[in-house]
Amino acid sequence: MLGTPNIVSDVMTHTVAAVGRRAAFKEIVRMMQDWKVSALPVLEGEGRVVGVVSEADLLAKEEFRENVSGLLPSGPGAPEGAFLPPPGRLSDLARADAVTAEDLMTSPAVTIRPDATLAQAARAMAVSRVKRLPVVDELGMLQGIVSRADLLRVFLRDDEEIEREVRREVVSRLFPSADVRIGVENGVVTVGGRVRDTSLVPVAARLVRAVEGVVDVRFDLTGPGAAGAAAAGGDKRAAAP
Repeated sequence: MLGTPNIVSDVMTHTVAAVGRRAAFKEIVRMMQDWKVSALPVLEGEGRVVGVVSEADLLAKEEFRENVSGLLPSGPGAPEGAFLPPPGRLSDLARADAVTAEDLMTSPAVTIRPDATLAQAARAMAVSRVKRLPVVDELGMLQGIVSRADLLRVFLRDDEEIEREVRREVVSRLFPSADVRIGVENGVVTVGGRVRDTSLVPVAARLVRAVEGVVDVRFDLTGPGAAGAAAAGGDKRAAAP
């Protein structure tokens, strides 16, 4: 399919460190250090994801170890030294007393399916403000994990590889008989030349942007006559619809 993006299963890590509900606090910390990760899926049964425990969940214990300055007195008549957290921090205070993954984890976990597009995964991370997502099947069983770094890996594609795909999947289909030049430098695609129908330029821009690894698209396409040249414009950045 023209301009089909890569999906999560193409970039995810298949070997995943995870813990069970009853995993102890120190066991979780040790596993994070050994695997060099900032969060772990929490599983039950044969591997169904029920939550995620992160470094932030664990750090609550250190933050609330003493009556830190961010905590407020509980009010008149309260015992000396009694404190309450600021609004919105009650859940963090509860985690400070937690000793197992079940009590520490954020649940339900924000997950993604392996056939989701990279754009969908990126949006899920941005909305949920997380750095990684457990990848699960239709039953919620863990299949892998995808991180921000995995999503950015697509931009490491070689310029030559991007150029071949743009020519094969876009230019040869929209402008089959035209004299079109394609250049790619650091992921920025430049398309120039003369074409019969400049009305296809916005379509081409959208399809080129859909090619994995493309950072930006610039067009310098002219039509067969003066009217076509005016429509296409010279050395203008094509805006994808």
